[in-house]
Amino acid sequence: MASLNQLRRDHASMARLLHVLLIRHKNLTQGERPDFHLIREVVDYILEYMEGFIMPLERLYSEHLLAKAPEAEALSRRMGEDYQDLRKRLNLLSETLDMILMDHVVPMDRFIDDLKTYLDAHNAYLKVEREKLFPFLREHLTAAEQKDLLKMLPDGTQASLSQLREDHPELYAEFKAAPSPFA
Repeated sequence: MASLNQLRRDHASMARLLHVLLIRHKNLTQGERPDFHLIREVVDYILEYMEGFIMPLERLYSEHLLAKAPEAEALSRRMGEDYQDLRKRLNLLSETLDMILMDHVVPMDRFIDDLKTYLDAHNAYLKVEREKLFPFLREHLTAAEQKDLLKMLPDGTQASLSQLREDHPELYAEFKAAPSPFA
């Protein structure tokens, strides 16, 4: 049964994927050439996850909370703006990856900076979720309301992680070894 705990698990999974990308970023800054196809897979997974799960979830929670707790408006607005900024950064990173994979000349410094900027923004977004959104949801939503809202969302996240595990076992091993933000 889905609940706020499922959201926390998904949040932890995203933090682990970002950790995997951070390792790739560190390798790049040390002059190593990473597997850009693998980075592309992670970015595609994040794009799909954000589009199919995070956006609808935040819209549902925002609409529900605004009706129930008007003080949620500031948090909802902030997270909406942060999400839009994050989405722009991720799209820019995706476009740059496309150029690299099509053998276009892309200054590696630019890619390194774009990746770091994206990682910093996404980690900041996750921090707001952990420190502001989750406590707010725990305070204002009953367990039944959490389950009702989460039932309305797509169930593809576990299937996507399973596909990632099958397609890229080395990436999945790194993902599983990455630290959880709730540890």
